[in-house]
Amino acid sequence: MRCAVDAAAVRAEPREGAEQVTQALRGEALEVLERSGGWARVTTSYGYPGWIREAELCGDDPVSLARSFLGAPYEWGGLTAAGIDCSGLVHMAYRLLGKVVPRDAWQQEEEGQPVDGPQPGDLVTYGGERADHVAFWLGDGRILHATARDGLGVVEEAEPAELRARRRGFLRL
Repeated sequence: MRCAVDAAAVRAEPREGAEQVTQALRGEALEVLERSGGWARVTTSYGYPGWIREAELCGDDPVSLARSFLGAPYEWGGLTAAGIDCSGLVHMAYRLLGKVVPRDAWQQEEEGQPVDGPQPGDLVTYGGERADHVAFWLGDGRILHATARDGLGVVEEAEPAELRARRRGFLRL
């Protein structure tokens, strides 16, 4: 499991108000030892034990980490939950797993391997002569991406028709 928020309190006991013994940072690997009443007893990668709210955990894959940014505002060039763009979302989801991928959509497209039958977690690119937008493909026509459209920011939604019309292809990093 990974930490799904910028900084989660790791507490001595499984309750709010218990002493904070350390913090887990977004993307940090955590071993879950036990679950109880909405809390998880964890050990950090450096061996520190404590309790964290289960809601502050996510899976150990790029889509789960990208979902940890849901609701973040769109910001051209942004890389944090305070503001992030489409390719920044892909970049950070992989970076938090320890894999550095290119920063821009067109570079990500160049690095990826094209796929004909996309699987959830693959990327879908959009644009004209080169990719200018990227999203995670979730299957069943749904995508996860950062968009400036209507002030949405990071959302999971049905692939909008205007993007589908500009779809360049699917790829796997």
